[in-house]
Amino acid sequence: REWGPHEHRTPERHPRTGARALHRRARTAETWPAGPGPAPRRAAVCGSSLTGALCHLILEDDDARRPRRTARPRDTAVVTSRPEPIAVVGFGGRFADSPDAPAFWRAVRSGRDRIGPLPEEVLDRDLYHRRTGVSLTHSYTELGAAVPVPDAPPDGLRITPRRYEAMDAAQRIALAVAAETLARHGRTDALAGRPGVVAIGSNLSLTRERRLNAERAAGELEAAVAELGALAALSERARARLLDRVRDRYRTLTGPLSVMDLDGCLASGTAALVAGEFRLDAVPVAVEAACASSLAALDLALGALRSGEAAFALAGGVELACNPRDMVLCSALGLLSHTRITPFDAAADGFSPGDGCALFLLKRRSDAVRDGDTIYGLLRGIGGSNDARSLIAPDADGQVRAMRQAFGQVDFDPSAVDYLEAHGTGTRVGDRVEITATAEVYAKPGRPRPLVIGSAKSSFGHTFAAAGGAGLLRALLSLRARTFPPNANLNAPAADLPLGEIPALLPTAPEPWPAEPGRPRRAGVSSFGTGGINYHLLIEEEEHADRDAHRDGDTG
Repeated sequence: REWGPHEHRTPERHPRTGARALHRRARTAETWPAGPGPAPRRAAVCGSSLTGALCHLILEDDDARRPRRTARPRDTAVVTSRPEPIAVVGFGGRFADSPDAPAFWRAVRSGRDRIGPLPEEVLDRDLYHRRTGVSLTHSYTELGAAVPVPDAPPDGLRITPRRYEAMDAAQRIALAVAAETLARHGRTDALAGRPGVVAIGSNLSLTRERRLNAERAAGELEAAVAELGALAALSERARARLLDRVRDRYRTLTGPLSVMDLDGCLASGTAALVAGEFRLDAVPVAVEAACASSLAALDLALGALRSGEAAFALAGGVELACNPRDMVLCSALGLLSHTRITPFDAAADGFSPGDGCALFLLKRRSDAVRDGDTIYGLLRGIGGSNDARSLIAPDADGQVRAMRQAFGQVDFDPSAVDYLEAHGTGTRVGDRVEITATAEVYAKPGRPRPLVIGSAKSSFGHTFAAAGGAGLLRALLSLRARTFPPNANLNAPAADLPLGEIPALLPTAPEPWPAEPGRPRRAGVSSFGTGGINYHLLIEEEEHADRDAHRDGDTG
């Protein structure tokens, strides 16, 4: 350390013991004199969170006359003109009818979607479903791609039943996916004592928090319902039955909330649970960037790895979009498909909600090689932008900026990318804008073959904060299987998509992914969020990986 925290003052003596104190409190405003010599005034700011994250910030005043010092490099990161590739050394996922990553790939390869009528425990049709018309209280669709919630912690985790019960469903699923991800890495003990980051994209208002708020307000709601003029025509018996139905559906808590209940109310608690339960010395962070949250979390993770702040990162996203509140909201905005999501199809009329979680364990490539890790793929560049013109309408210029920012970090151009895992919301406007932006960046002279385009949403619906994670998982497994994934339910591409300008293909069946001589297979992954946030990620296969691991269908 180049300076001491006490060099600009003389420590006071303790008022009772007379010992020299290491700190004191200012009881009134005081002049802060400069210290001797050229050293600036300095201060420290401490912060701590309910989830256990601790931060310490050091700042100093600025004097243009003072000579500047060169910052010292941190950890093992090396500053180069282009950032070092980031290795994926573990991955996992859980989506509809797909309890792990291999099952996810089998579902993708089948070309059949996992969207269907939601279970009654997920969507109470009497309360929330009405087939016709747009309503502020009902969803006009009952279709989605729900994921069963685990009823026990992953093997090896000692979590008390009371604490596990208090967790949000998304947190339970994230724990299960983290267990898969770390098990695939197989060397979790080697991460012990090394600084890391756990960054998980998530909606900040978890389902359990909403539920607890509703339960606590049940008495007030009952009193309000009793005074509603809209129910005046109902008999007293009918109103009593309605209230009984609500009480049965939202059973109120009688006891006080405990500390454990807090786990299920904090989105940042998901990352903290993963870091704590798997004994990772990692800063836990929740990232909320709407439907781009997964790639925003990955962007944060890549930044920490490239700067040397972290030696490893566990990043991705989780959200359970199949819930009444979100379905009613999206239905009221006319965003949901009346049938099922069909990205880029002429019949596209919106999206179907889906539950999901995908996580990735990341290290700098040089560290992964040094540690003997299996490298499943390389993250090469990531770009982000914000068009900020509309809450929900996409903007081609913003998407183009994110793509170009990603390509500014790599030594190849868009013609060297074979596959694009698109955001693919299944809305006519969204699909047209995305392909228009893609054409502006990816339509390059000398492209050796058409760009292949697909979207995980065609199989698993729109998983909101987990959407970018689903896209990356699908692209990564496609690289490993050397197979272009099919688009489910694609009958006829919409006529207004400028596919010919790229040119691009939308396969409806699995197709071999041949390698171009002299270069690895590469893919782009796009994810966009409401509010105008755009992300684009570039990945490639590890050229020196064991080729036997790339057998068709092997997602090892």
